[in-house]
Amino acid sequence: MQPLPPPEHRRVLRFVVFMAVSFLALSCWALVNSRINVAMPYSAFVMRDVDKTSALTGVENRHTAGDPASTSAPVLAVPATSNATAGSVKLSGPVIRREPPLAGEAGERERSERSCDADSAALRVYVYDLPTEFHFGMLGWDGKGKGKPAAWPDVRDARAAPHYPGGLNLQHSVAYWLTLDILSSALPPGAGSDDVVVRDSRPCVAVRVTNASLADVFFVPFFASLSYNRHSKLRRGEKVSRNRVLQAELVKYLMRKEEWRRWGGKNHLIVPHHPNSMMEARKKLSATMFVLSDFGRYSPDVANLKKDVIAPYKHVVRSFGDGDSPTFDQRPILAYFQGAIHRKAVSPLLCSRREPTGRPAFQGGKVRQKLYQLLKDERDVHFTYGSVRQNGIRRATAGMSTSKFCLNIAGDTPSSNRLFDAIVSHCVPVIISDDIELPFEDVLDYSEFCVFVRSADAAKRGFLLRLLRGISRDEWTKMWMRLKKVTRHFEYQYPSRSGDAVQMIWSAVARKMHSVQLQLHKRGRFQRTGSES
Repeated sequence: MQPLPPPEHRRVLRFVVFMAVSFLALSCWALVNSRINVAMPYSAFVMRDVDKTSALTGVENRHTAGDPASTSAPVLAVPATSNATAGSVKLSGPVIRREPPLAGEAGERERSERSCDADSAALRVYVYDLPTEFHFGMLGWDGKGKGKPAAWPDVRDARAAPHYPGGLNLQHSVAYWLTLDILSSALPPGAGSDDVVVRDSRPCVAVRVTNASLADVFFVPFFASLSYNRHSKLRRGEKVSRNRVLQAELVKYLMRKEEWRRWGGKNHLIVPHHPNSMMEARKKLSATMFVLSDFGRYSPDVANLKKDVIAPYKHVVRSFGDGDSPTFDQRPILAYFQGAIHRKAVSPLLCSRREPTGRPAFQGGKVRQKLYQLLKDERDVHFTYGSVRQNGIRRATAGMSTSKFCLNIAGDTPSSNRLFDAIVSHCVPVIISDDIELPFEDVLDYSEFCVFVRSADAAKRGFLLRLLRGISRDEWTKMWMRLKKVTRHFEYQYPSRSGDAVQMIWSAVARKMHSVQLQLHKRGRFQRTGSES
């Protein structure tokens, strides 16, 4: 018998055998994988890659490890409008396309020209041609000109579009921005002024259709908030306010429409964003989807989160750019609040709205007075009465930009414009409103850039200051950085841009319409037999 080789030779032999077997296994795996890739359709790889990005039309909001700012959602067959940047959210789900995606600004423009139509948009919108008195007529536009009177203003030139009144009127101007945007979706490619190409720059989320049978949602372009602001008071010789007359006429108009009668208005969209707008008509039109600021002055059977969309106020302070936002050390004020301190008379609707437990659903307001007494003498806290008068907006802009935290405290309603002024000022919002509903919360995690405090805790002596002073520079900076990322989702503008407030609202409506369409389709199962399911 021959002697065994020495131990070191045996170790080398085992290593060589191991490497040979590993190489053989790797070669087999590569061969099998290449065959699978050839057999699998290209769209499957697009879907796999898209799962790694965030999409506002998704149902879930999951965060990837190590990146709390990122969101992801299931893939839906709706058009891609832009590539999500780090820490932002994508405006709509991706199209499953076989050709590789185009990149850069030129690619975005080509996609817009090629695919932004009723077949590829996330939401197909039919717009009722209401008389001008319901919308742009309130802004002084009458549709008269050369030839036949126009139903809508010419929106090709953004600078020539009718202007909305300023001041606090602007904070509830949501219907105006949505109307401008959806009208522009029908423009031909390249339409616009020399400086601004409206059609090509517009994201492809919602598209206007003129054939009602193609529509996902029926948009009612009534500037309800402006009607309340301008026409709710009786004028000389009037027995009924102009605001009430318009609401009554709107109800009659819709009730005569076959599109409304077919499904009882469930697939319609109305924007009474001001809490006091459409007080007389809201009950009669409650089946429709409302775009609201909050539910504080609505009973649950009229408005609720299941069917309605919460939209941000339009901020009135100046927005900060990413590069000019004051840092932690440049904000000497710890906490800032300027606004009404004493609550107005309580609306009966506020008292009647109740949760399943039986308690009133909104009890805010009193905490402002309590916090004023607790904080008014603190050296690093600004807590004063303020309004838009006497340069109030300018003072609020300066105050928020020099403050680390901005207090958003429940008042007459759960929400206020103050929250969105704080967001665009990159002042970390402290939300003290137990019943507040926040815009786009299914796709935005507000805890990443806001501090939430229960009203009962905030009213305890020393609690709020201990909490805020306990937040480190690094923690605050992380929220500040996130604020700079999400600010664009709260900007109203025309022409609209990818991911701004207008497109976020359309995407939110599209997500709501999934459940609406399910209900309508189930109801229509037995139409041929003359009965409903």
